Amino acid sequence: MGENSSVRRADAQRNRDRLVAAAGAVIAESGAGASLEEIARRAGVGSATLHRHFPRRAELLEAVLRERVQALRDRAEDLQTATNAGEALVTWLRAVVTHAATARGLGPALTGYEPDPEFSPHTTIRAAAQQLLDRAHAEGSVSPGVTVDDVLQLANGLSLAVESLPDPAGRADVLMALVADGLLRSS
Repeated sequence: MGENSSVRRADAQRNRDRLVAAAGAVIAESGAGASLEEIARRAGVGSATLHRHFPRRAELLEAVLRERVQALRDRAEDLQTATNAGEALVTWLRAVVTHAATARGLGPALTGYEPDPEFSPHTTIRAAAQQLLDRAHAEGSVSPGVTVDDVLQLANGLSLAVESLPDPAGRADVLMALVADGLLRSS
């Protein structure tokens, strides 16, 4: 029974992972109110499997948000060793803007939902931004007057400006290139 139950557990984890990945893609296209049936179809599972893993829509949305925030945190950690700290900050901000622009109502859809108290997306993103900004300040590639609030408000503003466009990620990248010219100091 041990081997058979571990195979079932592995299969269940694969199904869960596929559901979260499919939900992320469908939400990026259609918003947080996207069809659960479409998410299940793209994941290659039935509706019953989706509901077994995520009895409430909010639980699925939180899983998508958790995965995205973890990816941003991991990306920030990877960029801590980049040669140019200012460019690393801009690279990470591009990822943040793309995340926010393609979240399409994910945050508001979770309003009123009681998430895992250990999960704080804003705290995680702010800490990652602060580490990258501190490094850019120390390097001198970003003006010392630029604060973490400045860069996060900038990212938020850009994402709000493009989230309803047909290609929000592409448009966000174009705008981030313009911002980078102003944010980074000339060498």
